[in-house]
Amino acid sequence: MVKINFLITALAALVPILTGSIWYNPKIGFGNAWIKTTGLSEEELRKTNMAVVFTMVILFAFMLAFMLNPIVRHEFGLMSLMQKHVTEPEALQTYADVTSKYGAEFHTFKHGVLHGVLAALFVGLPILGTNAMFERKGFKYIAIHTGYWMLTMGLMGGIISAFS
Repeated sequence: MVKINFLITALAALVPILTGSIWYNPKIGFGNAWIKTTGLSEEELRKTNMAVVFTMVILFAFMLAFMLNPIVRHEFGLMSLMQKHVTEPEALQTYADVTSKYGAEFHTFKHGVLHGVLAALFVGLPILGTNAMFERKGFKYIAIHTGYWMLTMGLMGGIISAFS
């Protein structure tokens, strides 16, 4: 029932790569601070198979963009109410009626940014923070990554909301 615009989703999926190349850049972003908080050396980082890294980054970015669609477009609530009736003609018509009448409400870049930032703050931060605590990483490590995901998911949400 969710309508996904795959071109917009693909555009949003490019955001993590673009923001990451700036955010984690040692010359213009938090790259040096990030390296220091990870405990890795630049030599260890150079040994990484970047083809595997970027393949996984792109896959994860598409997964994230795909899931941000119903979040920023307010479709999860309606879908969850109708899940048992998804194949019934009346339910499909009701869904179509509601989304055609109210579906474009709040479809602005600003509103998508809000939902993206909130998702990063209330989903991403607890996940990152929990992992960081067990990895014995400090506040700076959590702040660098959370800031990146708030910016990135905000931009992704803005793109999805404004252009879907």
